[in-house]
Amino acid sequence: LVSVPACCSARYNLALLACFGFFLLYALRVNLSVALVDMVEPNTSLAKNVTSNVCPEHSSTINVPRNTTGEKYSWDAETQGWILGSFFYGYIITQIPGGYLASKIGGKLLLGFGIFGTSVFTLLTPLAANLGVGYLIAVRALEGLGEGVTFPAMHSMWSSWAPPLERSKLLSISYAGAQLGTVVSLPLSGLICYYMNWVYVFYIFGALGVLWWFFWMLLVSDTPETHRSISHAEREYILSSLKDQLSTQKSVPWRPMLGSLPLWAIVVAHFSYNWTFYTLLTLLPTYMKEILRFDAQENGFLSALPYFGCWLCIILSGQIADYLREKQNFSTVCVRKCFTLIGMIGPAVFLVAAGFIGCNYALAVAFVTISTTLGGFCTSGYSINHLDIAPSYAGILLGITNSFATIPGMVGPVIAKNLTHN
Repeated sequence: LVSVPACCSARYNLALLACFGFFLLYALRVNLSVALVDMVEPNTSLAKNVTSNVCPEHSSTINVPRNTTGEKYSWDAETQGWILGSFFYGYIITQIPGGYLASKIGGKLLLGFGIFGTSVFTLLTPLAANLGVGYLIAVRALEGLGEGVTFPAMHSMWSSWAPPLERSKLLSISYAGAQLGTVVSLPLSGLICYYMNWVYVFYIFGALGVLWWFFWMLLVSDTPETHRSISHAEREYILSSLKDQLSTQKSVPWRPMLGSLPLWAIVVAHFSYNWTFYTLLTLLPTYMKEILRFDAQENGFLSALPYFGCWLCIILSGQIADYLREKQNFSTVCVRKCFTLIGMIGPAVFLVAAGFIGCNYALAVAFVTISTTLGGFCTSGYSINHLDIAPSYAGILLGITNSFATIPGMVGPVIAKNLTHN
């Protein structure tokens, strides 16, 4: 079985387009965390006479007269928690249906329209905020519905596109876009809020999502067989490498699936990892502003730093994982276990440490960054494991584990806000 060069190949083009897609998905998901700091009237989240031990002011940046034309809303901390969590209420509903539909109609349409729908609702966000908090929560939940199908759809597409020994590489490229989206959109949203107005955060990213959708519909196909411009050699290479992998059975074996211990192991891993991931994703900008007292511009860049580390880690660990399996003959199970272990224990240690260092700004940012970076190992650990245990049903399996793993997104920020009243 001769491998086909990666450069300009159809499978790597798919990985890159998917990378941009997930880049936009996460940009559309996290932009609210930054914009919210600007949408809320100052001090509504802080009680007036609180003497909590906040770190001393230290931002020395000269404040540019900034644009303050955006509407301000008086939402308290609990309301903000609900607004930030509402996305996940939609997100959890479409996970399993997303995986099931992808196996029936193909991942291309599902992923394309998932991102398209999310972009359209993002464009409507400022209007919804003006109409009232209920409308905003509804629009965010609808965005969640659109995004819910994306990961299962992508997993489903990779089950017919990714040769087994290139799985870690291809999937880590496509999913690393999510981290990159966080990296770019956190500081960029901060700058847009600073120099323009928070509404443009939603308009700019929403428009980019619609643009991406045109390219996706034009250039991508569900399987190597139906791809318009794939080379004959590459098509043969992918099909022959997957020959014994995919099941011919048409119906989904729900019962053995739900009784499968490896699947529940992935559920536990996915749930645990997402608790820290989502809590940080939603509350890091608030932590940087209220506790560590960084101003808006610094906030965006420092909140993005951990995700930049994570992005690098995902790309590198994907290459290392496939290298260990292919060249060093490590078993797939061994590689997945080791990478999951590093990606769980590492972040836990540094995150707990970050809680104990008080107002040492440099160390606080460093610890949070190292914690999130090490989490990147998990992508080549439990994240890809669905494709190892049952490639034909990878989309559905991811839908199942991601449903459980969405619960932390709903309750994590609310619990964190409730634990830290002052």
